[in-house]
Amino acid sequence: MKKILVGIFFFYSLISYAQSDHTKVVLSDITEKVKNNYIDKDAYKKVDSLFQNESKKGTFNNLSKKDFAAFLTQKLRATIKDEHFFVKYLENYSSENPHNEKEREKENNFHNSLENFGFENVQRLEGNVGYINFKGFATAESSAKTLAASMNFIANTNSLIIDLRENGGGDNEMLLLFCSYFFDKKTDLYTTYFRNKDKTVINSTQPKISGQKYLHKNIIILTSKKSFSAAEGLAYFLQEYKMAEVIGEKTGGAANPVDHFIIQNQYLLLLPAGEITSSISHKNWEHIGVIPDQEVEAEDALKVAHIRILKNILKAGTKTELSIPEIKNLINKLEQ
Repeated sequence: MKKILVGIFFFYSLISYAQSDHTKVVLSDITEKVKNNYIDKDAYKKVDSLFQNESKKGTFNNLSKKDFAAFLTQKLRATIKDEHFFVKYLENYSSENPHNEKEREKENNFHNSLENFGFENVQRLEGNVGYINFKGFATAESSAKTLAASMNFIANTNSLIIDLRENGGGDNEMLLLFCSYFFDKKTDLYTTYFRNKDKTVINSTQPKISGQKYLHKNIIILTSKKSFSAAEGLAYFLQEYKMAEVIGEKTGGAANPVDHFIIQNQYLLLLPAGEITSSISHKNWEHIGVIPDQEVEAEDALKVAHIRILKNILKAGTKTELSIPEIKNLINKLEQ
């Protein structure tokens, strides 16, 4: 019996050592990726110190791979002060499959299609006000038709509300495509510097798009603390070019675009590899967020925006389907 117990102990010790070695390799690989790719060239020192301290405390012992990834995500974000960091366990991932990347992209596009590529709701509010509830930036290629359909639907409205209160961001090309609907000609919005490539890219709107542009009209963008990344970009640039007012809460403050890396064929690592700079202000919203023109609780933002537009209609004498008394009654109703 004693020999059996010793054998069992030895067996589990081997597993523990194997897990420990595997964890060390993963942590080392992540540290190296941060060192070579993250926009702040010295951030890897904090990452290395974090991993050494947590390893000494035995924090990683007995964590499942999924929990290990979630823990790394939390700690990296807190240590580097960058909410873009993300680690995910990839179950059944195989680097030997040449179609693996395309299959994952196809699967992502399918899941995005189930959520209508982020377009939750598009409608016309009373007073001929367009409303787009947009919750995420899927790839521009997959989203283009839905975006065009949404913009075509609201093309005849006098004003537009874009609701980004639940939008966590996403694809940079989709950000540029969406912005293109509000510029009458090609405009260089910002540059992106990639430290790992020592390369600067100019990011511009598209002069021609498949849907109808929405030019020279009143636009209000709704934001919350959850508005993040590309969602912040849409609010930031339209506000900066004085094409839109922002109503709601200050946004999350994540400007820099991410790149993805596969760690030891088991984990997906997302980290910001670029730094964007506005062509107008020569700044961005990293760690700052987009500051609303009118700061209100997120839950009240839509009502406040609708009231503001209706009051502007009365002031400007804009024709809508409502009479002046009807507009005043609607304002009173919304204010109650």
